[in-house]
Amino acid sequence: MDMATKIPEQAHECQLFDQLSVYKEHERTHTVVKLYLCKHCNKCFNQLRNFKQHERTHTGVKPYSCKHCDECFSTSSHCRQHERIHTGVKPYTCKYCKRCFSRSSGCKKHERIHTGEKPFTCQHCKKGFSLLSACKEHERTHTGEKPYSCQYCNKSFSRSSLCKQHERTHTGEKPYTCKHCKKCFTSSSGCKQHEQTHTGVKPYSCKYCKKDFWRLSDFKRHERIHSGVKPYTCKYCDKCFSDSSACKQHERIHTGERPYQCRHCDKCFNGLTSWKRHERIHTGKDGDKCFNDSSGCKQHERTHTRVKPYTCIYCKNPECKRLEGTELTQW
Repeated sequence: MDMATKIPEQAHECQLFDQLSVYKEHERTHTVVKLYLCKHCNKCFNQLRNFKQHERTHTGVKPYSCKHCDECFSTSSHCRQHERIHTGVKPYTCKYCKRCFSRSSGCKKHERIHTGEKPFTCQHCKKGFSLLSACKEHERTHTGEKPYSCQYCNKSFSRSSLCKQHERTHTGEKPYTCKHCKKCFTSSSGCKQHEQTHTGVKPYSCKYCKKDFWRLSDFKRHERIHSGVKPYTCKYCDKCFSDSSACKQHERIHTGERPYQCRHCDKCFNGLTSWKRHERIHTGKDGDKCFNDSSGCKQHERTHTRVKPYTCIYCKNPECKRLEGTELTQW
């Protein structure tokens, strides 16, 4: 390790220490000189333990082993945090609701739910966040940065969790299991949403019409029908949409992108629904009368129910057929 020469500075009035090593380490916080230089990246440190800990990021050395399993760690603090998974010890308690946590950082993050504190601000739109990770993820919606790439197909993502979830579509891994029927899922959120179909719990209720939903995304999308909010804007023509998937599919009209390719022929599609509808042409169905799209099925079912929801805009007669091809109004 390379050592820098300490430059004398004026004396500081500090607290008292009972160990010489701790005293010397503290004194360096007053000096601008950093005595320990990393030979791998030239980063400097004024404390030996921080220097050693940093060097392990280059060497990969993990000297701390869990007492309960074979996992190893580069820092003692990370090892202790991990061991609490085995012991169940949660030494940090929220001062507002007495909920306990195994890590102090987790406790601090939780307490911001009570205080409403949002110390992290987006540098583009000044929106506040309680978590640094959430702020960084949000900022990528402005920059378009997608730093996480799938190792199988080079598709990129703005969040590592989304990348890992996508990679499971290649590997077939489904690590999350429903505790009611043992069905497996690629994501914990998908598993939790499925489990609600067993319990019947629909935790999200529309404040306008009281309709209940299993999924938060469906609930938010539904509420926009009432509010008229369209937060997603096409970056090519300024057209607005109430959900992000519709906006992305619309943008493909501009870009010409067709990411969904039929597994039976070479035809490609810009939307998932049109791709699925096309694939049914190849696969077909037996038994009762079947259709390759939902609109065709609904239209056929009206021959049984006799429902006629479309009224001629000229004569208001649902039986009118003389103006085929003209606009009809659904009442």
